Amino acid sequence: MGSLALAALPGTASAQNYKSEYRMSLVLGPAFPWGKGGEIWANKVRERTQGRINIKLYPGVSLIQGDQTREFSALRQGVIDMAVGSTINWSPQVKQLNLFSLPFLMPDYAAVDSLTQGEVGKSLFKVLDQAGVVPLAWGENGYREISTSKLPIKKPEDLKGLKIRVVGSPLFLDTFSALGANPTQMSWADAQPALASGAVDGQENPISIFTAAKLHTVGQKYVTMWGYICDPLVFVVNKDIWNSWTPADREIVRQAAIDAGKEETALARKGLVEADKPLLKEIAGHGVNVVQLSPAEREAFVKATRPVYDKWKNTIGADLVTQAEKSIASRK
Repeated sequence: MGSLALAALPGTASAQNYKSEYRMSLVLGPAFPWGKGGEIWANKVRERTQGRINIKLYPGVSLIQGDQTREFSALRQGVIDMAVGSTINWSPQVKQLNLFSLPFLMPDYAAVDSLTQGEVGKSLFKVLDQAGVVPLAWGENGYREISTSKLPIKKPEDLKGLKIRVVGSPLFLDTFSALGANPTQMSWADAQPALASGAVDGQENPISIFTAAKLHTVGQKYVTMWGYICDPLVFVVNKDIWNSWTPADREIVRQAAIDAGKEETALARKGLVEADKPLLKEIAGHGVNVVQLSPAEREAFVKATRPVYDKWKNTIGADLVTQAEKSIASRK
């Protein structure tokens, strides 16, 4: 009797007030590592809660009419219950997340891991928590490489005047303007038709997206592996939803997110961490010219974008950026 009375107290979660279905927002569906990560999370939660928490996937950010940059606000307001979201798409609302978009901050996967799995990751989770959501785990969209329909990009001058589709982030606009390109902001839904029609000349995205979206079929004939930024993903839940679950179920959802994040990150890196990089062989097999920059060639891009890096360091938070630089310098 006592436990029943307790369950009815305000602010005490009980399974009776669970929704029949929870809405998870994703930019990409399960054909991509990103969407697959959401699917893995949803399945683990359903299994481990014996169906108490059922999650439906909404890819294409369809709960907010495809506008990626509104996802964080919608999550905070409760339009969205949970999400696997990109640090880039949420950076307009949470400026510290621009850290991962600083050009050439993270030279390799060990550098990325030193941030997401270390003190920087914990600091950013505190920031997200204060911004009104419950962050649970990190995933990964991947290193963003550049592709064009016009020419291989080997030096900053090659980008001069090219229309490059970018996401809605001022930092991206600054980076591509510094390289002499003409950055054009548009959602992913609009990007593919724009590439197909030649309205834009190129784009930058992880190779897993290039292959799954078959960008070679929309004229993207040249890819340059420049690894200028890596885009981590964050598994989060709306605060009210989180508080409506029992403590035991919250822990199940958290652990499921951590497990799904690990699996999703491995999927995002598949074909790129192996010595023979099978994913690059696959796109070369479609007639795509894949350029690997030499250290000296890459350094020219680093130099050209350094003023952008320095400008944004204070916007993001000089202490956070310095902490990130130290973590990367001491990475294993």
